[in-house]
Amino acid sequence: MKSSNQPLLDAICRRGVLVSTSVRYWRGCKKLAPEDLGLDPSTVSDRLIQLGHKRLIPREALSRFALIESRAHALVEAASFPFLGGIARFVPNPRLAEVVEKLAKLREEFREETLAFVADYTSLRERALAEWREASQQLGGSERLLHTIEQSFPPAGGIANRFVFENRLFQVAAPDSIRLEVVEGVQQMEIADERSRIADEASRKLRSDLDAFIRESVTALRQGTAKLASDVLATIEGSENGVHQRTLNRLSSFIEDFRSLNFADDRELEATLEKFRRDLLTRSAEDYRSSGGAMRDLTAGLDRLRESAVRLAHGDAGDVLSRFGQIGVRRFAEAG
Repeated sequence: MKSSNQPLLDAICRRGVLVSTSVRYWRGCKKLAPEDLGLDPSTVSDRLIQLGHKRLIPREALSRFALIESRAHALVEAASFPFLGGIARFVPNPRLAEVVEKLAKLREEFREETLAFVADYTSLRERALAEWREASQQLGGSERLLHTIEQSFPPAGGIANRFVFENRLFQVAAPDSIRLEVVEGVQQMEIADERSRIADEASRKLRSDLDAFIRESVTALRQGTAKLASDVLATIEGSENGVHQRTLNRLSSFIEDFRSLNFADDRELEATLEKFRRDLLTRSAEDYRSSGGAMRDLTAGLDRLRESAVRLAHGDAGDVLSRFGQIGVRRFAEAG
């Protein structure tokens, strides 16, 4: 017998996958303690002195890794929704190929940067230590500090292991039951009852979490639509030359992105956006600038779009959720 969670789970699995992207690299920092500077920890007040993390090497030596990391996370976040408190990101199927392809390129770029960094690590370490010696002399530092800094550099033979770019794709599934260990008599029955109770509670929690995830994802797209309409109106109102073509292109790109992210099938907002595209995005910016009536139509259309998106964002998305659950139900019917 299928659990009440299964239709939603199957619908989610059919519409996308979970993506977990992790970019890790040696940060080149050391948290200094008072004793590293030859100070007595008992005499150092945290209210007055905060040693904190200090850079072992110049920031620019690792800047490429920081850039790749930020680009990877921005790429995934732009094409996905946070799933169950952020354990992973849910990427709808239409965006999956693009995300995987671009992540693969970033991973290769990360690998090349790692190889270059590892090849230069020994000389980089020596240059950094020379700078530390000079800085220490100017500050009247101790040999203890220099020794601490020197020991904080990872061995050259293991530095490559500090650089990892991982990308995992997976789907979430809930067990129908919790397996029992082999025990005897009354104890077995008590354990079975307890595990059954825990499984029921977990099932109810999962159902609630899945409901919330779908509602939050729908609301995020609706709020994003309202914000875009407001931003474009503000841009037009603040421009002396009216609307620019890049603004119209931004609207067109947003509508395409919405289609690819609309995994829960928010039909009302998609229809509203499609009508807006059909009625108002077939003109060029030059056409709008040369016609006061056309510009009034555009701003009025943006007002209507914003109002519709705000109204929908304030709703509970119950109709979307109900329709979405039917995807999983239909799967059972087809399988039967």
